[in-house]
Amino acid sequence: MEGSLTARDRVGIQDFVLLDAYTSETAFMDNLRKRFNENLIYTYIGTLLVSVNPYKELGIYTKKQMDIYMGVNFFELPPHIFALADNVYRTMISETNNHFILISGESGAGKTEASKKVLQFYAVCCPSTRLLDNVRDRLLLSNPVLEAFGNAKTLKNDNSSRFGKYMDIQFDHQGAAVGGHVLSYLLEKSRVVHQNHGERNFHIFYQLVEGGEDELLRWLGLERNCQNYRFLIQGECAKVSSINDKSDWKTVQKALTIIEFSEKDIEHLFAILASVLHLGNVQFGASALGYLLGIPSNMLREGLTHRKIEAKAEEVLSPFTAEHAKYARDALAKAIYGRTFSWLVNKINESLANKDSTRKTVIGLLDIYGFEVFDVNSFEQFCINFCNEKLQQLFIQLTLKSEQEEYEMEGIEWEPVPYFNNKIICDLVEEKHRGIISILDEECLRPGEATDFTFLEKLEEKMCGHPHFVTHKLADQKTRKTLERGDFRLLHYAGEVTYSAAGNCLLLFKVMRQSKNSIIQHCFHAIEPDGKKRPETVATQFKSSLSGLTEILMTKEPWYVRCLKPNHCKQPDRFDDVMVRHQVKYLGLMEHLRVRRAGFAYRRRYEVFLKRYKALCPDTWPHWKGTPAEGVQRLIKHLGYKPDEYKIGRTKIFIRHPRTLFATEDAFEICKHELGKGPVTSDKRGCNRFFSQSCRFIKGFMNRNQPVSMDNSEYLAFVRQSYLTRLKDNLPKSVLDKTTWLTPPPIMQEASVFLRKLHTRLLVRKYVRGISSQQKVQVKLFYLSFILQIKALTSDIFRGRKENYPQSIYVYIIWHAWETDVISPFIQYSVPVIKYDRNGFRPRFRQLIFTQAAAYLVEEAKIKQRVNYSSLKGVSVSNLSDNFLILHVSCDDTKQKGDLVLQCSYLFEALTKLCVVTKNHSLIKVVQGSVRFDIQPGKEGFVDFKSSSEAMVYRAKNGHLMVVGPHNAIVNSRDKS
Repeated sequence: MEGSLTARDRVGIQDFVLLDAYTSETAFMDNLRKRFNENLIYTYIGTLLVSVNPYKELGIYTKKQMDIYMGVNFFELPPHIFALADNVYRTMISETNNHFILISGESGAGKTEASKKVLQFYAVCCPSTRLLDNVRDRLLLSNPVLEAFGNAKTLKNDNSSRFGKYMDIQFDHQGAAVGGHVLSYLLEKSRVVHQNHGERNFHIFYQLVEGGEDELLRWLGLERNCQNYRFLIQGECAKVSSINDKSDWKTVQKALTIIEFSEKDIEHLFAILASVLHLGNVQFGASALGYLLGIPSNMLREGLTHRKIEAKAEEVLSPFTAEHAKYARDALAKAIYGRTFSWLVNKINESLANKDSTRKTVIGLLDIYGFEVFDVNSFEQFCINFCNEKLQQLFIQLTLKSEQEEYEMEGIEWEPVPYFNNKIICDLVEEKHRGIISILDEECLRPGEATDFTFLEKLEEKMCGHPHFVTHKLADQKTRKTLERGDFRLLHYAGEVTYSAAGNCLLLFKVMRQSKNSIIQHCFHAIEPDGKKRPETVATQFKSSLSGLTEILMTKEPWYVRCLKPNHCKQPDRFDDVMVRHQVKYLGLMEHLRVRRAGFAYRRRYEVFLKRYKALCPDTWPHWKGTPAEGVQRLIKHLGYKPDEYKIGRTKIFIRHPRTLFATEDAFEICKHELGKGPVTSDKRGCNRFFSQSCRFIKGFMNRNQPVSMDNSEYLAFVRQSYLTRLKDNLPKSVLDKTTWLTPPPIMQEASVFLRKLHTRLLVRKYVRGISSQQKVQVKLFYLSFILQIKALTSDIFRGRKENYPQSIYVYIIWHAWETDVISPFIQYSVPVIKYDRNGFRPRFRQLIFTQAAAYLVEEAKIKQRVNYSSLKGVSVSNLSDNFLILHVSCDDTKQKGDLVLQCSYLFEALTKLCVVTKNHSLIKVVQGSVRFDIQPGKEGFVDFKSSSEAMVYRAKNGHLMVVGPHNAIVNSRDKS
């Protein structure tokens, strides 16, 4: 925002939150257009990033650009996808929690490219080793494989994702990318057998035909001519000028090798692709198909031309009609490709899987379909638009929730924002027994022949009178003219969409299970119905997977990228107002802006506000000695802010109108020029040495964050000398002193780390030299005896009761506990923990300290809670492989705050030490399922435990804290060393 304040007159407003007419859609569009015309495609709405596809190269994604945005305050530089990616990454590292970036927009708006840029940024900014580089390469190269098999040319986009993708990137405690996981949603399988005019099948088919080696094509029975394959030419545009199929084929081959697909897997994969192409040309016969699929030709021919009818104990084969045979062929082609795509995603996940089960933080990337309206909207489009309804509902919920929480936390009154709650539309589609999907399921499963019209009649019966549903029969006379008899119309949050409501392949599935192709065997494993029980419909499967995705997202902190398409023609420098306005509406950008501007255009922490504007007040310039909050109040009083223009929160100042902020910024710009004209004096403290030097020195200060040059070299030399001089007089006197070391300026960061290591080694060396040989022998003998006692105690408490105890059989060596016992007689033990609030379960980073008399929960040298051992009733842990503990505290004493819910990476060590300090070896209780704890006298809460493949911690719908522990987790290296 600071950067946008400076540049506001030159290129519009960089943050829509600072738009004075924030309720005006016209003002919003004018600002967006002004920036687009200057090739400024990114604009903020708070922390939400709006991106407009420029349809041309802008040169803003180079390594140099990445370096500029790396580690910089979010609002300090102009809006950019790298700024958002960096801020998400640094927040994840500092707060040790999970995040996701929701990238949305219609086809051709640039969602896939935005996802690639985020991945590329993390590949550059994360720590690098040979092992980590392998993970990084697999993460990056999974994209071209998924694009080849899941993307296609459409009328709106030459590289359109025809599936939804959610990718988790896993990071360790140092911020290194160590693994990933991909979830895919609703692949557009119908594209395999049919493409509209001007569109293509999935890229991989054209890449295989155009780029495949001659020997490979010969083995697959293919010719190097796309025109020979019916499934590739229905759109009449097999060749596209913007796509190089031969080059892309080489990229995919390289990617498959690096992702560690075996030669056999690759061979079977290409055979399946060829078999799909042969299926489209039935005149080639089933012999080539049978060879490629690993199935006897006569069995495949029978499966393609007959259906099985079960009559009591007998099975009768009935020949298909020509129409049914065509349907069976197409259904088989779609099933083969759809299941192969799922197999491909699973193989990629196996390659990306992180083998280390210690706790990881995650950044998720969600690249999902955009809301779209076509002349004819099919069932797949219905699912896509339903997905957008659900995500819009989630978006509004999370936005309002985060804004509400910030106001509550700061003690500011919340002004409710009116918005359209699209829950009514979501319920219309997914409600049990009454929703469209439930009615579709009933029609598919009921006896007798279900048709499109019986389905439509059932909808009319159940939905009659619903304000967001209409059919030809239910419509008024005017609307009826715009609806066909087989159509139904939904009034979505983004506008009206009309949907068209317009065989038996069991034998084929049985045939496919007998294939010798390992991928086909896997894909058609015996999970199919045997005629008596039908599977869930595609709509129900999609609804379930979407519900699962929503649950995943609700456990993470959200960030948003909203991609806009400026025109239908994919032309640079062309801004179609009508088209962009429609996207602004259905992406909910105006609602988001209204929520962000719910009374206040600007909010900043006191430290940031004071640092920027302190020069405007003689009392705060050049150095303010009081608290930042007092400094800000003194500053705004001097500036003459009126009471209705601002609010003071607990940690931030809130400014209501942009004009107030702009006036302050203009005064600051004038002040900066005045500072540069000569020495600056202060009535109270005299001239500051820095500002009494030459204008060149001031220029050096203004360029302090730039690379070393003639402009700033003198100033940077002064900074280095000043820091080293102050450091010499303030060196820590003890190894245990973790706070005295001076915070270095940016230019001295690396040197400071090196010097601190040297000084620590010197202190350790002095300490060790002061210990006599006799003392060393005594200490070693004492320590060995101590370790054996501790090991026996840990075994008594956890052996056979805690799931991950077998991996910790060597227990631990409590290096830092021994050190503090010897040096400090007060602290017996300390360990970092995450404390979960009793109401809301928000995680808080704390230090747990044991003394002889009590346990303390500490935050930055402040005691947050003391638990006397006399009031400690017990400690509960689960029998699973998680690292949670609940300290049960007697609530008779009104000073006690209730039980403590903690997460500790060194669980065995901490609990064993607690038993030793309290001299109570029966303190620990290992439980199964749930643990009840006291929030306060008379009010209780619950922690539920379960196992899964992925560790998660989140608040469940029943209000309990859900702790999901990984199977067979390997304990922290310190617990088993």
